[in-house]
Amino acid sequence: MFVSLRDVSLRGIKRLWLKNGFRCLSTAPGAFEFNKKNIVLVDGVRSPFLLSGTSYAKLMPHELARHSLLSLLRKTKLDKAAIDYIVYGSVIQEVKTSNIAREAALAAGFSDKTPAHTVTMACISSNAAITTGMGFIATGTFDTIVAGGVEFMSDVPIRFSRKMRSLMMKASKAKSLGQQLSLLAQFRPNFLTPELPAVAEFSSGETMGHSADRLAAAFNVTRQEQDEYALRSHALAKEAQEKGYFTDLVPFKVSGVDYTISEDNGIRVSTKEQLAKLKAAFVKPHGTITAANASFLTDGASACLITTEEKAKQLDLKPKAYLRNFTFVSQDPVDQLLLGPAYGIPKLLQRSGLTLKDIDAWEVHEAFAGQIVANIKALESDWWCKTYLGLSEKYGSPDINKFNNWGGSLSIGHPFAATGVRLCMHAANRLVREDGKLAVVSACAAGGQGVAMLLERHPEATAN
Repeated sequence: MFVSLRDVSLRGIKRLWLKNGFRCLSTAPGAFEFNKKNIVLVDGVRSPFLLSGTSYAKLMPHELARHSLLSLLRKTKLDKAAIDYIVYGSVIQEVKTSNIAREAALAAGFSDKTPAHTVTMACISSNAAITTGMGFIATGTFDTIVAGGVEFMSDVPIRFSRKMRSLMMKASKAKSLGQQLSLLAQFRPNFLTPELPAVAEFSSGETMGHSADRLAAAFNVTRQEQDEYALRSHALAKEAQEKGYFTDLVPFKVSGVDYTISEDNGIRVSTKEQLAKLKAAFVKPHGTITAANASFLTDGASACLITTEEKAKQLDLKPKAYLRNFTFVSQDPVDQLLLGPAYGIPKLLQRSGLTLKDIDAWEVHEAFAGQIVANIKALESDWWCKTYLGLSEKYGSPDINKFNNWGGSLSIGHPFAATGVRLCMHAANRLVREDGKLAVVSACAAGGQGVAMLLERHPEATAN
């Protein structure tokens, strides 16, 4: 269905879209294209998010993913056979289970006829998994998709140096004693220096913490502003946790752990005075990023079910939200690494015919407090918006009273590939509890990329 702009105003299109529940797929000169398939987020789950090296330490990542898959089936009361396809995100991959979507599905007892693949897009990997599923549904390829993500920072792959790897490969092919001795003579002790995975940009070699420190400095984000935001995140997360709002969290009984893990363990409500005592973590001694105002290394997994509204009715499922629109953005990975939300939010709202005031709930990934405040200041800057967004004036920023009201990655935790589903579930459940209609999810990611997604509350949604 096409609607010409010559026949109806933009405001009229917006009303038509919101009234009839059509999903705006793209914007073309002079026309909007609508897809009559209402794609819905039925429900989602996640494991408790734990600091790496704690109670999940002896697991393998596919076991975490398996827990989320089985928990989703139990929560939706759906049979495994009803799932057409599985897409999972993962960033720091266990080499033994490189296609972790497939391995987790098999471990969870899914049919070997259920295809599954793994995507990686840094911190927005499960967002990419969800939107991949949306694409399958929109094209009619599959109807019922499980999308999720898993990250396991307790046991990351550590490699030998490249010189040592090369020597070992040659040694495996050496047939004679002479060849073996010749290779042994080439060995040097420094070949044994291990290579650890780093949260750093390949293109620049700079760690994300250093990039966040430079970004905060560029936008004059003070240490006090960052600490205050971090305090807000932890306080709101603690409040939401105590009120039982984290209904997406499913307790996990881990073998060898003598209790059932039922809460995120990184939420810490502190004081300004305690935070002020911490030293710079990256740019020393004068940087403003510390261990308290940065997200921490986290283990966790998530999964959600997406399908069409028609299919959900056939399966007797009550969806949480319509998945209305999305966009991905990318920019300079050196100086603008963490500005994905500042680019993505205006683009998403413009192509959806909406403004900041139309949004009732914001769920934005908190990589660093300085990153969040810098994105807000970018959208409030005439110069930045004119220079980088091509606007005539500042775009404006989200209402802080509607922003991450249940805390965020700084407090709840950030298992890289699992966070996107958590953001969508908190957005959908907040719309119910806060009596809202529209929510925006947004996040930055390594490589200077980002995502923004638009959700609309489903009339049958509950926050359970």
